[in-house]
Amino acid sequence: MVGRVKRKAGLVAAAERVERSAPPSCALCERPLGVKVEWHHPVPKSEGGRETVPVHPICHRTIHATFSNAELARDYADFVLVRGHPEMARFLRWIAGKPADFHAPTRVGR
Repeated sequence: MVGRVKRKAGLVAAAERVERSAPPSCALCERPLGVKVEWHHPVPKSEGGRETVPVHPICHRTIHATFSNAELARDYADFVLVRGHPEMARFLRWIAGKPADFHAPTRVGR
C-alpha cells in the first residue's frame, strides 16, 4: 500500500513540475503538446526501459507502427536516430505544420 501512495505522490509532483515549466513539446516532432499527451518509453518497458518522454498520440502511434520494440531498444533509443530514419523524416515533414491536437489514421510502415 505504501508503494502505491508514494507512486501517486510522485506522479502528482511530476505533473506540477510540468505545469510550472515552459509549455512542453513533443519529444519526437518538437511541436508544442496539445490537450492529449501520451508517454513513450524510448527503451521499451519489455526491454528494460524506465524513462518516459511526452509525445503526441499521432507521433506515438507512428513510432510503434514504424519500429518493433526490439528495434527501438537496439537501434533507436535516441530520438536523433529516430528522426533520421527515412520513414520518420517523411512523417516529420508532413506533421510539421499541423496543429498540436491534429490526429489522422496511422499507417503501418512495415
